[in-house]
Amino acid sequence: MRHFSKVLRTGRHTGNVFQSSLKRLAGTSSVLWVERLIAEIEDREGLMTSSFCTWVERFSSFHTCDLHKKTRREQTIQTAIEDAGFDATEMEEEEVHGRYTVCRLQIKGMTCTACSSCIESSLEQTHGVKKAVVALATEEAEVHYDPEIVNYKMLIKSVTDAGFEAELISAGNESNRIHLKLEGTHTQEDMELLQSSLMEFLGVKNVETDLQNSKIAVSYDPDETGPRRFLEVIGKAGFKASLQTDLGAPDRSKEVKEYKHQFLWSCVLTIPLFTLSMILMYIPALKHILQSKIINMLTVGMLLRWVLSSPVQFFFGRRFYTGAYNALKHGSTNMDVLIALGTNAAYFYSVYVVIRAATSNHFKEIDVFETSAMLISFILLGKYLEVLAKGKTSEAIAKLIELQPEFATLLTLDENGDVLAEKEISTQLIQRKDMIKITPGQKFPTDGVVIWGVSYVSESMITGEACPVPKHPGDKIIGGTLNQSSVLHVQATHVGSETALAQIVRLVKAAQMAKAPVQKYADKISRYFVPFVVLAALITCMAWFGAGISGTYPKSWIPASMDEFELALQFGISVLVIACPCALGLATPTAVMVATGIGASQGILIKGGQALESTHKVQCIVFDKTGTLTEGKPVVTSTKLFRGLPLSNFYRLVSAVEANSVHPIARAILQYAPALCEKTNDSDWNCQVENFELVTGQGVHAITGNKRVAIGNRKLMQSLNIALSEEAQQHLQSMEELAQTAVLVSFDNQVVGIISVSDPVKPEAAGAISLLQSWGIRSIIVTGDNWGTARAVAREVGVDTVIAEAEPSTKVDKIKDLQRTGMIVGMVGDGINDSPALVAADVGMAIGAGTDVAIEAADIVLMRSNLEDVLTAIHLSKKTFSRIKINYVWALGYNVLALPLAAGVLFPLVGLRLPPWVAGAAMAISSVSVVCSSLLLRSYKRPKKLITLKQIKLSS
Repeated sequence: MRHFSKVLRTGRHTGNVFQSSLKRLAGTSSVLWVERLIAEIEDREGLMTSSFCTWVERFSSFHTCDLHKKTRREQTIQTAIEDAGFDATEMEEEEVHGRYTVCRLQIKGMTCTACSSCIESSLEQTHGVKKAVVALATEEAEVHYDPEIVNYKMLIKSVTDAGFEAELISAGNESNRIHLKLEGTHTQEDMELLQSSLMEFLGVKNVETDLQNSKIAVSYDPDETGPRRFLEVIGKAGFKASLQTDLGAPDRSKEVKEYKHQFLWSCVLTIPLFTLSMILMYIPALKHILQSKIINMLTVGMLLRWVLSSPVQFFFGRRFYTGAYNALKHGSTNMDVLIALGTNAAYFYSVYVVIRAATSNHFKEIDVFETSAMLISFILLGKYLEVLAKGKTSEAIAKLIELQPEFATLLTLDENGDVLAEKEISTQLIQRKDMIKITPGQKFPTDGVVIWGVSYVSESMITGEACPVPKHPGDKIIGGTLNQSSVLHVQATHVGSETALAQIVRLVKAAQMAKAPVQKYADKISRYFVPFVVLAALITCMAWFGAGISGTYPKSWIPASMDEFELALQFGISVLVIACPCALGLATPTAVMVATGIGASQGILIKGGQALESTHKVQCIVFDKTGTLTEGKPVVTSTKLFRGLPLSNFYRLVSAVEANSVHPIARAILQYAPALCEKTNDSDWNCQVENFELVTGQGVHAITGNKRVAIGNRKLMQSLNIALSEEAQQHLQSMEELAQTAVLVSFDNQVVGIISVSDPVKPEAAGAISLLQSWGIRSIIVTGDNWGTARAVAREVGVDTVIAEAEPSTKVDKIKDLQRTGMIVGMVGDGINDSPALVAADVGMAIGAGTDVAIEAADIVLMRSNLEDVLTAIHLSKKTFSRIKINYVWALGYNVLALPLAAGVLFPLVGLRLPPWVAGAAMAISSVSVVCSSLLLRSYKRPKKLITLKQIKLSS
């Protein structure tokens, strides 16, 4: 199908939203789609312009034609759009779907923001890469690239060339693509055999093999086949394979184990080395042995210290050499450069002392081998603790993954739907349309729809809603939720990466990848930090050495085991190793990781650091009305008849006409009518309907029961030249004042009744607005509903400023007007017509029960559709950025205070000197303390006022 971009005269954002609607049109029955679109937008306050409604109806008449084959139809569509008053240009396919794809890589070996910046630079210099984002805290890279120019293997090579390890997590569109890991070793012929076998399956689109990593990637149509079939084929071919997923939290167990072992083994050498240097030398009997000369002035102690320190320096410290070399090779500096310089200075100076002692009879300098060895051991301990703490920041993702049960019960049914057999399978092997049995106490393994059974389901783990939700046949199920009371048979509708749980995990991961704007300050500081520290270390060393040989300070300041140069060298090394760019780099991302995880656990999905940062600055929130402040589920509250006819006869004709509409008000009437039928014992409600016509934004009319029936608003009656009596007009006005929608009904051009439909205000709305006001945040209602209803709702919830009968562009204009005054503006909405405003606002919050378009446009998704979560999001943002400020104060304060201390500023005054190994330990503790500070956010509690408000609401 060809695509067209429509730019409304009222604003660019609105055009983009309707462009999304146009793309959704493909593959749908035209008449049904038009009715649904119109009903949905009218339900969200009837904000479609008449010109666009006309265009939609004209478009529907062309949709049933084969648009793939008939270019003439494309021109006709474009003409119809332009005739409706919109600009339309044909878009190339790549403009619509996007030429770029996304690849996610796991990166190993990063130590600070300088490393992540180096990798970003290396990736972005690769031809075909549009954008690369590397997150230090999650150790992942997200790369947007053109698959026609570059592939993921080339991206991995770019990372490897930069001196880091990279492993593919996912590439391209993973929604209908799985990765299979083969066990054992295989040949190219084996891979080709499996590839050809899998390609024979109906629904398999593409199969890619990776012999080096023994992996197979399969793209398929989930309606035709699935992973269970693929594993069966691989098994029949004599191979074993397992399904891999990228949804889990980063597995740091291997890294933790590696750092732990390296630290412990380095201690095996460092502790004896420290004992030789600092303890045994003061025991007379052992001192005599250790000072025994081997060659010239070379002693046994020197040789032992050299032997013990060398493995620590070059084996356990090799990661620092590698990191420093790769950083310098690409013209950057990082923490590894500082560590390598510091340890090398101490080690190679000691080697120089040993060589001089072995070749001279008068050389009396003392080696400092213990300095470099202890420094490396303490840094390894710090990295071990840091990785351990980082793992805690990803616990939110791990807990989300744990919601999905490991196994599920697969049912085999006969043609009549009777159960023939049950089989336990891995949850990962569930395919679309599978029938799954869930007993009480079990979690649902995937998204689906109830086919048989009635039960209560706890959705608190996904949405945060405490009350169990009743489920009947036809109701939707969210994977990961808990079945509480009875057995259910559920048909899988979304599996694997398509499930709601998988999308939540992916959204949280994406949020943790996105950098908060405040992070750019740390990145700028880190860029110049290491060169500054190296320069400071050189100046420190030269200053102390110069002062020593010139006699500026007394000889008594020099420790007995040192001379002027050794003292100056120790001061320089301490400056090198005490500086910690890592703490700066971890201050923001670790806090954002914890906060987004906490938000997800409370039903608030925050799309990245920028959204989190902007939320705590919000000064004004613009609320949509329908579906946001109100329930969005209209119900019939009363009926006023102006002629003497039975109520059952009235609703018999009304329901016959409304049965042809999908409008929410029509559904409300149809839900009310059967209950009335039961009360009146009237079973004859079947009426034939002829000449049904939908008038967009006004209502419907048709012929039924030998009467012309019109149902709609005042505009419909005016267009049909149907007069309203004084009594009808007064009733209309009173209904609007009560915040109710009045539906006029006429039989044969005479108004016979008014149906009052009410959309109740959410019980928490008034309390939430009141709390916002107490926080100094202004609230405004901007709605497309009539002024009477809008004012009534505003009075009920306590909002002073209200704008009614507003089109989507009006909402955008209002937000921009507020922004021009310097205010940070938030927008809370749920409908298609709210999407432009959600994009225009500094922070867009979409109600979770809203449309997909609104959720896509928003920065924050409130899964529970509860307005209290607006306040929770703001409060969480404030707490997070208070924690980030504390992290920065600590990280910057540490470096500001530690550098002068390491340089010996206090040494002349109080004799305080930091040996290099103490400086290294302080540096390691600095990083760990920042991560632990961020972890304190895990104890976040909702505002006390919200808890009190909820208790009041429950008691009422």
